[in-house]
Amino acid sequence: MTASPASVSEALLGWYDAHARDLPWRHPPGAALPDDPAWPYRVWLSEVMLQQTTVAAVKPYFARFVTTWPTVEALAAADEAAVMAAWAGLGYYSRARNLLKCARAVAERGGFPRTEAELCALPGLGPYTAAAVAAIAFGERAVVVDANVERVVARLMRIEQPLPGARKPIRAAAEAITPVQRAGDFAQAMMDLGAQICTTRAPRCLLCPLAGQCAALAAGDPASLPRKPPKPLKPQRRGKAFWIEHEGRVWLVTRPSKGMLGGMRALPDDGWSAQADGSGEAPVPGAQQSLGAVTHVFTHATLVLELVRLDGAPSGEGQWWPLERIGEAGLPTLYARAARLALAQRS
Repeated sequence: MTASPASVSEALLGWYDAHARDLPWRHPPGAALPDDPAWPYRVWLSEVMLQQTTVAAVKPYFARFVTTWPTVEALAAADEAAVMAAWAGLGYYSRARNLLKCARAVAERGGFPRTEAELCALPGLGPYTAAAVAAIAFGERAVVVDANVERVVARLMRIEQPLPGARKPIRAAAEAITPVQRAGDFAQAMMDLGAQICTTRAPRCLLCPLAGQCAALAAGDPASLPRKPPKPLKPQRRGKAFWIEHEGRVWLVTRPSKGMLGGMRALPDDGWSAQADGSGEAPVPGAQQSLGAVTHVFTHATLVLELVRLDGAPSGEGQWWPLERIGEAGLPTLYARAARLALAQRS
């Protein structure tokens, strides 16, 4: 079975016109591109936030960002600490640092470029994001391939080669079916189909607009594609974080700009990383009391972080943060959970 490019795009766009998800960073299917200078900014912001993150998780962050910084120029002028704090909890914090770098580069050049090649030259924009912004924000024909699109195309064309080797033929197949007209709608339709119908497990093939052209469905094995190599076991790391409290305030530090959780406010710790356990050593002398531990799964490692109350006088750069406002500190999820653990034992 060979899918016809014209019939694929026609069927998919017809389905999208009726079933597109209503998302705050989108405009209606088939509508003309908005005459709004902030439109490319909203598309770019949403695409960066959605990398390895669910739509449900992104929605409140997107709303806060566009309310606080409604244009790319406003974001470019923002304080880095404020941006990092606003991003806290969304994960993959290098995205936030690159977001600010890109915003400043765009503001300096007077706006977003419209071509995929020019967009790819901006800080932090890889091939996927550049293609998505070109297609969705500017209507340029660009081949947009994320994990959802990979899955749809691998099944549609029954590409049995395992990932990552399958990515080249998947991209070639996606190139063949991407239309010149409504390229942005087509990209979003592919994403929606992968997210709602052609799901990783138990694909809803009876509802799929491409079922009649799907080679994997005809062969009876759509859920087996794309084929993936076994995931390597994540190493487990151990570390300590220290709760230093004084007169209703807790001592917070800012993590180094490079590395895990870079540039984020955090509790002092013993130097743990994805590559090695922490030293176990406290930053200053003083009596210690274990308050328990939290476990957090990162991309490359699982961390068991013991929280230790430390009765000592902090030194170096940092700030005393009021306990009643700890929720406003912009702590990343790992340290926010540790803070909740400490506060629960005070009550």
